Amino acid sequence: MRHFPAFMAAVFMAAMFLTPSADAQLRVNLNFNVGSQPIWGPAGYDYAEYYYMPDIEVYYSVPRHRFIYYDGGRWRNSVALPSRYRGFDLYNSHKIVLNERTPYLRHGSYKGKYSSYQGRQGQQPIRDSREPKYYVNKNHPEHQTWVQNQRGNGNNGRGNGNGNSGRGNGNGNGNNGRGNSGKRGK
Repeated sequence: MRHFPAFMAAVFMAAMFLTPSADAQLRVNLNFNVGSQPIWGPAGYDYAEYYYMPDIEVYYSVPRHRFIYYDGGRWRNSVALPSRYRGFDLYNSHKIVLNERTPYLRHGSYKGKYSSYQGRQGQQPIRDSREPKYYVNKNHPEHQTWVQNQRGNGNNGRGNGNGNSGRGNGNGNGNNGRGNSGKRGK
């Protein structure tokens, strides 16, 4: 049983190299977008298509990085919130994650379903999360440390270590420049 983690790592690596299917790669990309979520988004989600903010009845498209709001009788989108929401605090407002296409076209349903979330606070934003999976996000406060760890732990097999235990001088602790990224997923 003590060899189980090494076995699972070997299976994972084999699966990465033996899965040439674009469909399989697409599935992975569609189910994990932590790096593209804004740091004001709610922590705890590996994937989010849209956020709905019941306080202002606005949607945010994570893949497109655009706010979607109702104005002048139609749905509009913009990279920034409209000026009428100038003082709105994205970090301390409650967001609902919606994983469907164009949820704003069912706004009446979502408005009714999530109106009780208006005024709620206390939802941890990605910015404040100390889960290493969020460090991949270029705007996270720990991103630079994560980048340095990605570079520093690799060294293409050169650097600290004796090739066996990772201690001492000589070769080892290589990982071919990939480094140690900490724990993965949930």
